[in-house]
Amino acid sequence: MLEVIVHRGTRAIGGSCIELVASGGERLILDAGRPLDAPREASGLLPQTLDRDGPATVLFSHAHMDHWGLIDELPAHWPLWTGEKAAELMRLTSGLFGTPLSRSISTWRARSGPLALGAFTVTPFLTDHSAADAYMLLIEAEGRRILYSGDFRCHGRKAALVEAMIANPPRDVDALIIEGTNLGTHKPVVTEAQLEHDFTQLAQEVPGHIFVNWSAQNLDRTVTLFRAAKRTGRSLVVDLYGADVLERIAPGTGIPLPGDPRFPELQVIITGSGKRLYARQGRDDWVDALARKPYATSRKRLSGGRAIVMTRDSMVAEFARGGLGFTDRDAYVFSNWRGYLDETAPNTGWGHALQAGAKALHLHTSGHASPFDIARFAKAVNPCALVPVHGLSWDAPGIDLPPIQRLADGERWLVP
Repeated sequence: MLEVIVHRGTRAIGGSCIELVASGGERLILDAGRPLDAPREASGLLPQTLDRDGPATVLFSHAHMDHWGLIDELPAHWPLWTGEKAAELMRLTSGLFGTPLSRSISTWRARSGPLALGAFTVTPFLTDHSAADAYMLLIEAEGRRILYSGDFRCHGRKAALVEAMIANPPRDVDALIIEGTNLGTHKPVVTEAQLEHDFTQLAQEVPGHIFVNWSAQNLDRTVTLFRAAKRTGRSLVVDLYGADVLERIAPGTGIPLPGDPRFPELQVIITGSGKRLYARQGRDDWVDALARKPYATSRKRLSGGRAIVMTRDSMVAEFARGGLGFTDRDAYVFSNWRGYLDETAPNTGWGHALQAGAKALHLHTSGHASPFDIARFAKAVNPCALVPVHGLSWDAPGIDLPPIQRLADGERWLVP
């Protein structure tokens, strides 16, 4: 007997929390995410239907907060697992923007193979998502096989991983627990290769800097921008946080790494706000050492140049004070989900760029699968039942799918 309980996520995007219960009472929790609409200081956000008294093991599919952000609310005696590099990102995020993680996290690697966790055998599959080190999880217990998609797509720089699974999917899957973020939407799902082409074309047209607002943890986008910079004779400039992410994740991969002789076009800009952010974590020595590196740069050095520069709204005024303000020779690109962009707000990077006469545009692609690819993946896996999560349009998905087991949050379902 194997039960599935979706504590949160049957009718929401973000805040995922799913439980599997074996016949002997052993439990596996898949993600414990913070709801996307939760106020910053809100606490007590774990679903009320999640029993916190008994033992359980928690697996985090990737390092986006809507999948792991309630880690501090989990019982201290519950073991935690995630990917090795995902754990690094979780520690970095907690240390810089919240409370440093005090919990021990066990990790797997992309090629670790199956993990024996009590009554459960778990096989992580590295997948394509806008978060680095994201995984699908195949769980076997009680003679049943459950595949949890986590968040995935088929148009990023690791699309081949998902295509390989579509071509040779796990067999005899009893239940596919799958995300549907993009159902009922018209979000852009162009490939990262197409974005590279678009950024390259922009870099060929714009005489000055290209300021780009993108997430430092979206390493696919960092690679896209680096390649566009290299192809057009520019440097790519990341801030201290971007450099920190790369130092933790890039070693052993082909991802650009500051100071690596293979990537001379990569620079790191050091600003006062960045130094203060790291000083609060007691990491002054790291910043001081980086400032002495040949790839370190400043606002003054970049003034009047032709770089692709990482930018956030909070950095715009500081850039301007140091001689790196927007001009009519520059372009500003918002490279995140459009829902985060307010084109009417005057004090954003977008607003300041328009005021300076710079070109402002939105170039982005979704971190989640298109409806077409959701259907394609589900058809390939061909589960006995499909359990929808992480979506708002599952009641009218508009695509052909295997038999759907529609659950309510907190409902217990016995896998046939």
